[in-house]
Amino acid sequence: MPKPKHHVLVCTNERPAGHPKGSCMENGAQAVLEKFQLEREMNDLWGTMMVTRTGCMGPCDMGPTVVVYPDGVWYVKVSPEDVAEIIESHLQNGKPVERLLIPKKVWGE
Repeated sequence: MPKPKHHVLVCTNERPAGHPKGSCMENGAQAVLEKFQLEREMNDLWGTMMVTRTGCMGPCDMGPTVVVYPDGVWYVKVSPEDVAEIIESHLQNGKPVERLLIPKKVWGE
């Protein structure tokens, strides 16, 4: 297997329904994960990108959260409809999708 250029991490953390912190699964993370996997297969990106489900990455109330490495780009409120745009714009053309970036205030910037 060739070393992938990008590693896409999709938070699939799940908490009980109505939990005050919320969770990515409650906000549709499973569908986002499946869409990344489907797009990778449909576009023959096996040697280009790896997709991995993760536990909680922190910004639970803004989920689903997706992180792209090695770029260290964090996306929030990702929907299945956003996945093709992330792949084309960011992974294939090097331009992160600005409207989905985690707000700088989350990091205290």
